Amino acid sequence: MKSITKIFRRAAMLIVLAVLCAGCGYKVTYNLSGGSIPPEAQTFSVAYFPNNAPMVAPTLSNVLTEALRDKFSRQTRLQQVEEGGDFAFEGEITNYTSTTASVSSGDYALMNRLTITVKVNFQNAVDQTTSFNNKTFSSYTDYDSSQLLIDVQDQLIEEIVDALVNDIYMAAAGNW
Repeated sequence: MKSITKIFRRAAMLIVLAVLCAGCGYKVTYNLSGGSIPPEAQTFSVAYFPNNAPMVAPTLSNVLTEALRDKFSRQTRLQQVEEGGDFAFEGEITNYTSTTASVSSGDYALMNRLTITVKVNFQNAVDQTTSFNNKTFSSYTDYDSSQLLIDVQDQLIEEIVDALVNDIYMAAAGNW
């Protein structure tokens, strides 16, 4: 009989302790997309990213801008606005280059590397401490040197932009 009473007392104490701990504390929001967006944030905006690189791919600006908009539309509860969102992005493409990535023993290129670099300004109207200016993001993909860049560039741009957008998203919403 004493052991049953002890069990009930301990269970009651644990329940009281759990209720007290749940009542006080820090609000944490979890998101399966890896982001942490304050509940007060309601909107986002992404300005057009001009291509100011010395070498220009005609579709790159539009692909990057739309991919960033799509990422925030799909993976957050934020509503897109034209400008002045609680999460506001602007920037530019600063580099688009194709270079040799590896060379054979006969001194000819085996692989080439397409690299894209963007400079991003992010303003968080809800929490200015997470804002950043002129932050550089860069990503690359290698491709066989027997292929012409013009023939594979659309696929490569898609792969690289996906990586860039993920990096930008995590920097802005992931508190990394």
